[in-house]
Amino acid sequence: MSPSIRRFVAYYRVSTIRQGRSGLGLEAQKAAVLAFINGNAELMAEFTEVESGKHADREELKKAIGACKKHKAKLVIAKLDRLSRNLAFIATLMESGVEFVAVDMPEANKLTVHILAAMAEHEREQISKRTRDALMAAKRRGKRLGNPDIAEVAKRGRAALKANARRFAANVRPIIEEIKRSGITSHNAIAAKLNERNVRTARGGTWTHVQVGAILHPFDAANTAAAA
Repeated sequence: MSPSIRRFVAYYRVSTIRQGRSGLGLEAQKAAVLAFINGNAELMAEFTEVESGKHADREELKKAIGACKKHKAKLVIAKLDRLSRNLAFIATLMESGVEFVAVDMPEANKLTVHILAAMAEHEREQISKRTRDALMAAKRRGKRLGNPDIAEVAKRGRAALKANARRFAANVRPIIEEIKRSGITSHNAIAAKLNERNVRTARGGTWTHVQVGAILHPFDAANTAAAA
């Protein structure tokens, strides 16, 4: 392999709970990365993380960083905000010494991302503080906090659970399809691969053939619940 050829390792992240809010689904991230490379570089490896976005402990990212060091490659991501929302996580990436590029902001550097992460963390803290202050002010005015209509709350809760289950299924299905394209087709084997990747079910558990079937087959409420 010629040393003049640029090498990249792709890192994709999808959220099992809030797929739409994270900006890009898995297929769109892959398309963005391939368009960025555009045949002018070599894609050495691809890693897909399925997690909530709240934790810095990301096993697939660690593998991606390891692959970058092995192949002397640069880490490529589709969207900058997938890596810039957790200050501790960004510090870990920076300490690794691995160079990276974001397709949506190729001019960004390590300092840019560090600043964005710090701003995002500060904003989260401010939102939390404003929420607490507003609740305390309402309580001082004698306003009753909470919703006394328990039945309505329960109904909304069930609807939210169903919506989250549908989003989870839509988000994790491309991961399963990717595994199938590698030649693994049995539900038990697919479940084993998901567990190897540290992909969790909607409720944070490990996968079995039952949950895999619920994701792959046209599902009703019962199947969706089985994927938990």
